[in-house]
Amino acid sequence: MSCLKKKIASQTIPPELIAIKKELMKKRRPKIQENQLSEGEHHLIEYIRHETKKRNVNNVTRTNAYLAYYQRFPEIHWAFLGHMVSRNGGWNMTDLKGSLLTRILSSEEQKEFFSFLERGNWLIFQDIYPQLLLYEESIKRNTNLFHLLPWFHVSFFMSVIWNYFYRKRDRYLLTTALIINEQSYLEKRVIQNPYYQSTVLETLQFKLQEFLDLNQIIFPFIDSKETKIIGQTIHKFASLHERILLGKRLYQLLFDPKHCVSIYQWANLQPHTGSRKDFWPHLFNDVDESVPGSSYQKRIKDCRIRKNAPKLYSPILKYAWEDMEQNEAEKGDWYSDWNVIDYLKKDMSKESGDIYHEYCKTLEKIEFSILAKEAILPKKS
Repeated sequence: MSCLKKKIASQTIPPELIAIKKELMKKRRPKIQENQLSEGEHHLIEYIRHETKKRNVNNVTRTNAYLAYYQRFPEIHWAFLGHMVSRNGGWNMTDLKGSLLTRILSSEEQKEFFSFLERGNWLIFQDIYPQLLLYEESIKRNTNLFHLLPWFHVSFFMSVIWNYFYRKRDRYLLTTALIINEQSYLEKRVIQNPYYQSTVLETLQFKLQEFLDLNQIIFPFIDSKETKIIGQTIHKFASLHERILLGKRLYQLLFDPKHCVSIYQWANLQPHTGSRKDFWPHLFNDVDESVPGSSYQKRIKDCRIRKNAPKLYSPILKYAWEDMEQNEAEKGDWYSDWNVIDYLKKDMSKESGDIYHEYCKTLEKIEFSILAKEAILPKKS
């Protein structure tokens, strides 16, 4: 596994991981042949495929599906983590059509970035949602149905993990395993995909994004009637190792008792539209207040709009981007090395999640880049 090139500190395997290691070292179980499926299993597979496709339309439908699932099954922590991270994915998509990035990226570059974000969002959903629905049906029927996971091309790694979770109900282990799985699933299909390598990941604009710390994941929450944020920044998005560690930090942050209830309350009160107005209407608006064709004027100071300046335009997703048809997901199992279970070990370090000032400085740095670009490039007549 590529992320293991950067070694995790070797430790003794905790007892709870020994059984998982043994299962992972076994030969993969053969997929049940179609003629071996019962009529009920046939119907269940078709039902899950239909439900997954119905909700895998755009970022808003996916994000809503995650929250609805978590409301039904709060023991599946990943569903809430997936919901909050997917909200951020939607904000990143609409940023491409907002006040700031439209002045840095060309129309073609905006489309390439959106395609990159949308493909990843779509792929994760079509991989994870059948797993979630199989768990739901297993609970409803009081029987383990995870022998059907291969019919949805789910990794052997997750087959082992779900069977373990069904017996032991280890929420931390399942969530961390799903973080590993989804990021590993994306690695060859998106991050290492030659098309996205050339159009997005190797472009000056992507490096500029990393320089400007745009790869931030934020969790809004309500505190004394005011919406505040906590979160994390990833500086090496192309690194699988760093993305997995980020996912673990985000999980620890999201389910910290200090904020978890407040974040969940905010998520339930505020429908996801894709606009950053959802969390900060004092700074963002889903209506463009600026004068068309005008030069950019500095308007942000410490995440506040300067006096008489227009708010930042942050459109609703359905007005920013049309729904995008996706090609079938590439086949193949990422799992090859049982040492990946090192990531399942609990990390006892605590993350503060303080990101307010960093996020504010990011917005101001983008403004500076816009002003510098407009000063250098002649204005088109």
